[in-house]
Parts: sequence; structure tokens; C-alpha cells
Amino acid sequence: MGTDERTTKKRLTAAATGALRIVTDSADGIRVTARAPGKVNLTLAVGDLAADGYHPIATTFMALDLYEDVEATEAEELSLEYLPGPFDTSRLDTGETNLAIRAARLLAEQTGHPANVALRITKRVPIAGGMGGGSADAAATLVACDALWRTHLTREDLCALAAKLGSDVPFALHGGVAVGTGRGDDLTCALVEGRFEWVLRFSAEGMSTPQTYGALDRHRLTFAEQLGPTPNPEVPEAVLTALRNSDVRLLAECLVNDLQAPALRARPELAEALEFGETHGALAGIVSGSGPTLAFLAEDAAAAAALDRALRAEGHHTLRTRGPVPGALFT
Repeated sequence: MGTDERTTKKRLTAAATGALRIVTDSADGIRVTARAPGKVNLTLAVGDLAADGYHPIATTFMALDLYEDVEATEAEELSLEYLPGPFDTSRLDTGETNLAIRAARLLAEQTGHPANVALRITKRVPIAGGMGGGSADAAATLVACDALWRTHLTREDLCALAAKLGSDVPFALHGGVAVGTGRGDDLTCALVEGRFEWVLRFSAEGMSTPQTYGALDRHRLTFAEQLGPTPNPEVPEAVLTALRNSDVRLLAECLVNDLQAPALRARPELAEALEFGETHGALAGIVSGSGPTLAFLAEDAAAAAALDRALRAEGHHTLRTRGPVPGALFT
């Protein structure tokens, strides 16, 4: 290695460390590791299907301390593999439909940089569980590749690319707590005090987001006369008050999800698990996003631990988590 190359790599490492980034010079070349969090939807109001094929929504996102880690290493071509983790990734596609692959390719196309990167992902967010794991992969990939390729995009630039990949991807970059409107990618930061304790009950079998939305549409059409017009989606002011005041009991009263009913109709066992959690210490439970993960809000860490034990004793698969946490970061 020549002096100039050594100097370049030293500068890269120093600059990255100063920005809370770690860029390592591995045997395979420069490697960047980034992470992004999963999320829970505290509220999710869904409007009627629009002419563009999307539903307008109003939602309150909270980022949780369950992270997807993405390693990006210099390579001759674009590739992806999953590293061992708590979830079975053997059935996940690693080709062009994968959100991380799409993110790397989109960044390359927008910046003119060759898409020469090997991606390695460790998944810690339940798969197809309504918690934005794939979106977190995409967000972390954008951040990692931007650093690896030194394309120097601003946060705003990255968010614009994220919105092209999916409605949950911008929030995985944003983190914290935010109100999402439009398709969910028009974000407004929400003030929040304190941390909130959650217990997640996840399923081995995922649910299809399009199918859950479709079931909601069919239900509304079938019972249109009884239901009346669908209201414009909004976030209740009470949920923002609860977050500002760190009022966990008020927050529990505010949890609502328009996709919960169709998810429970499709998977009756979720309703049973939801009832069990709410009668064994949870202040409230909710289907996260389009399901099937159930998110139980606990009053404090001790209550969360007790609820976790009760669910596990009944054979449920659970994770304890808390939020909010920041969005995509380098590690």
C-alpha cells in the first residue's frame, strides 16, 4: 500500500470517528457499519384508497431499541447476505426486490457512483411483523453506502431517496417519535419526555401489508351504509400530550390502529394473545402496523418484565424493548 493510499484511509477513519462513525480498513477493504431501528405505530388512521393506489394515512411512529445492522464493504459488484441472528432469514430474497439492494442501487444511480458494495445484514426486528425491519435495512444501507462511497449527501437528500423506497424508510432515518402523514413519509417531529417500556409478541408467520389493507377496503365497502364516510386520517392531540408529558397511562388510552380489526379477523389467535396480554399487566396492547406483531405498553420496567414472563410461560415468543431511540446511526 502506498503512502497516499494509507493517508487516505487514515483520513477516512478519523473523519468518520469525529462524526460518530466508524470506518474500518478490513482485509476486504473499507467497511462501514450502520444501524437503524424498528418502530411501533402508536396510532394509525387509514383513509380510503386514492386514485394513485395508495391510502392516505396519519400515524404516530416511535423508534424502538431493536436494530438492524448493515455492513457495507467495498466490492466488485452489488451483493447481499444475512448474518446469523435471532430470526430465520433463509427465505428472504437477496436479489433486486430486497429493500437494501434497492437502496444501494438507488443511491448509486442518483450519485453516479458504481453500485460496488457487499452488504451483510443482521436482523433483530421481527420479519414481516409490521415493525419496519425491511425499511430499517434500507435506511441503514443508505447511510452506510453514503459514507463508504463518500457521496456526502445531506440528511434531507437521504430522506428524499428514502421516500422513493417506501413510506416507512424516512422514519427509520429520522427515529425518535414523529407524526407521519400523506403516505407516512411526510414527517413532523413530536416532542417526547422519558422512555416507554414495551413487550412485543411476535409470530413465526408474517402478514402481507397489501392483504391487510385490502381486507380493510373490502370491509368498508361491504358495510359502507353502516359505517358512513371514512373520516380524514388524523393523529389525536391526546397522544401528543401524553408523549410531551411522559404520561404512560394516557398514552395507553390513545393506542389505535385502523388495520387492527382486519389483522385480527385474518389471524384469530392474535385476538386471544392480545386479550391475554391486556389481562396480565399490560396497560394496553395494539397490533403494530399491518401485523402480526403485538405491542404491549407497560407502566414501567418491572411491569414489562412481569408481562414478558407471563407471555413466555404461555408459549408466546416475546421481546422486551423501549423507546424512543434515534434513527439510523453509524456503529
